[in-house]
Amino acid sequence: MVTVPGLPAPLIDEYLTRAASRERYAPGTEFSIGRITMVANTGTYLDTPYHRYADGHDLAGLALERVVDVDGRVVDLPTGATSFAAHLFEGLDLHGRAVLLRTGWDKHWGTDTYGNGQHPFLERDAAMALVAANVGVVGIDGQNIDSTADPARPAHSLLLAAGVPIVEHLTGLEQLPFDGFRFTAAPPRVVGMATWPVRAYAVIE
Repeated sequence: MVTVPGLPAPLIDEYLTRAASRERYAPGTEFSIGRITMVANTGTYLDTPYHRYADGHDLAGLALERVVDVDGRVVDLPTGATSFAAHLFEGLDLHGRAVLLRTGWDKHWGTDTYGNGQHPFLERDAAMALVAANVGVVGIDGQNIDSTADPARPAHSLLLAAGVPIVEHLTGLEQLPFDGFRFTAAPPRVVGMATWPVRAYAVIE
């Protein structure tokens, strides 16, 4: 699985195979110990402020209430639009909520199109609107929450500066209603790590 073009795919193998373990244990007893070598930005993953800022908190500093069983709200990309503008969040109660940006780009998952840089993204003013709304976490079903043509990465910069974690490469958002669901995307508590894959899921109420 290559999630971000240019980054290596994970290597998944076994540190201890079942066959090799038989020498260590009683007859009929065997174990497998797996091993994964990968970059942190693999699959569906969560970014903490440390991903962008050296003095930001890492995975170990992430408050679980931001990413576990959070009241969710889906915001759709308007037909024909290529980015989320600030006005799309006007009048919505987003305080403390998981705001999931539904673009439909995940239909390209596993194809060259997915990582071609033409994915929908969150505009700078829209990121500012989400920060002002004091959202809990923001997710998107695409390659990047920013336009990869913009090296300043304003959405990452603004959201992470405000302590708002970001979940990228979500899939299956078409299964969710606009609200009335709880969202979870918890990473392990790793000191010194900024980003990590998550098992993101929602429970419809």
